[in-house]
Amino acid sequence: MEILVGVLSVLVLVLGIFGIWAFKKLSQKQNLVVPSSSPEESKLLLEEAKKQADALLEEAKKQLEYSKDLAQKEASKYMDFIKAENEKIEKEKETIRRDLELKKADLEKEYLRKTEEIQLKEQSILQREKSIETKESNLDKKFDILEKRENELYAKERELRELEKSLQLKAKEIENQYKDVEAMRSEVEQLKNKELLELQRIASLTKEEAYQEVLRKAEEEAKIESLKVAKAIEEKAKEEAEREAKRIITISIQRLSPEIAINYSTSTIELPSNEFKGRIIGREGRNIRAFEILTGVDIIIDDTPDTVTLSSFDPMRREIAKQALEKLIIDGRIHPARIEEVVEEVKKEMDNNIRKLGEETVMELGIHDMNPGLYYYIGKLYYRTSYSQNVLLHSKEVATIAGLMAAELGLDEKAAKRAGLLHDIGKSISNEMGGSHTDIGIELCKKYKEPDYVLNAIKAHHEEEAVKYPEVALVCAADALSAARPGARRESLEAYIKRLEKFEEIVKSFPGVSNVYAVQAGREIRVIVSPSELTDEQTYELSKKIAKKIEEEVDYPGNVKVVVIRENRFVEYAR
Repeated sequence: MEILVGVLSVLVLVLGIFGIWAFKKLSQKQNLVVPSSSPEESKLLLEEAKKQADALLEEAKKQLEYSKDLAQKEASKYMDFIKAENEKIEKEKETIRRDLELKKADLEKEYLRKTEEIQLKEQSILQREKSIETKESNLDKKFDILEKRENELYAKERELRELEKSLQLKAKEIENQYKDVEAMRSEVEQLKNKELLELQRIASLTKEEAYQEVLRKAEEEAKIESLKVAKAIEEKAKEEAEREAKRIITISIQRLSPEIAINYSTSTIELPSNEFKGRIIGREGRNIRAFEILTGVDIIIDDTPDTVTLSSFDPMRREIAKQALEKLIIDGRIHPARIEEVVEEVKKEMDNNIRKLGEETVMELGIHDMNPGLYYYIGKLYYRTSYSQNVLLHSKEVATIAGLMAAELGLDEKAAKRAGLLHDIGKSISNEMGGSHTDIGIELCKKYKEPDYVLNAIKAHHEEEAVKYPEVALVCAADALSAARPGARRESLEAYIKRLEKFEEIVKSFPGVSNVYAVQAGREIRVIVSPSELTDEQTYELSKKIAKKIEEEVDYPGNVKVVVIRENRFVEYAR
């Protein structure tokens, strides 16, 4: 803009100079003409000069307008050039500003990264310092322990020396006593001979007759002693048998570590988004009604985000409903016709999956000669619960424990596994048919020609029939172990509280009991007795009586430990 003003100023100056020059020329002409002319001629010349001056002024105006237009055009071109240059400069400025911002962002990232690295290094250094401090404290503790042990060893060494001296003194005393005993023995022999002669004289018996009488008495005493020894041997055999049985059971359970799977009555399905709840419900609830009628499962849709709950006491129906709903969610088409199609498809797939699951279970246990018709019923046990315990997992556990115990005892391992797997097979269809699961299991196994020991295991594990095979006895034991395993079965809170109350009632019925506590979920009973009423021997006898009474009157899983505590406390204050 300043350049344009300068150009216009120059043009005005040029025009001014040109006007002054034209005026001077006109004045010169007037000065030359006026002296030699008359007033009229001068007036005419003056008018002519005015006309010429007006013409010159008009021409000057035109020249000025032309110059002005030319200057404006030149100024406009120059302004366009300046504007273009300014735009280029602005673009270059913007590019430079962006580059600077990018470089600034990179520098900030690099700064943050370096800061994080420094912080991580500082944390690692602090952790190392802490570990070093911990190690130093551990070393100090170990040194203290070693010093204590060294002092204990020195003390024990002194005790051993003192004991050695006392033993030497006792050895001398025993030697002297042995000499005294030998002297007394010789005296006893002499007295025995005298007594024998006196007895022969009094009883009028000969030596042979007295000898026979002594033999008879010795025989009677030997019989009594032999009975005592036999009883001791029998008790020892029972103790060793019980110990061996515990060892076998412990080894079998330790070698088996199955998952404790408890099925409840609900399943939760996660939705991709909360809008699927409306699609599952459908217009006027037609989709959810169709789904519940076809599957027999209740759909619970509450305020929980992106989640719906399926509720049913039948695990099979619940699993079919779960798989069908998951397929419908993935497919996205949710309407009554599609729901019916998907549910039928899932039911067919479920039958195949159940059969495959049963076959895998049989192969896993190494039972290769079973009728394939039983595979479906074995797999179906997975969708049946008993006291909230999965029946298939329970049957596999019983089969495994029974097989391990059979292998330890040298019995038929495969027979024990087979009987253990099929002992609850009737539960796979007992809810569809009338009658007990044992009767249904017997009929099912007879249909597929299972051996007699399997039929005996089905009946005997509920004491409906006597045990005929040793493998069946192992199955019954394994069944009890599987059911009693902690966490295998749920127990209602009411039954649990009643059992604890019964424990307390039994214990408090004995005299001398001051307090009783049930701990470890009722698996241990701690009894506090009054030391003024009971002695240590009576306390020992009380523990036996409490344990026996609990065995007779209460049903409970596993074992209950009875701990009876008798304690005297004497408190005095130093003032």
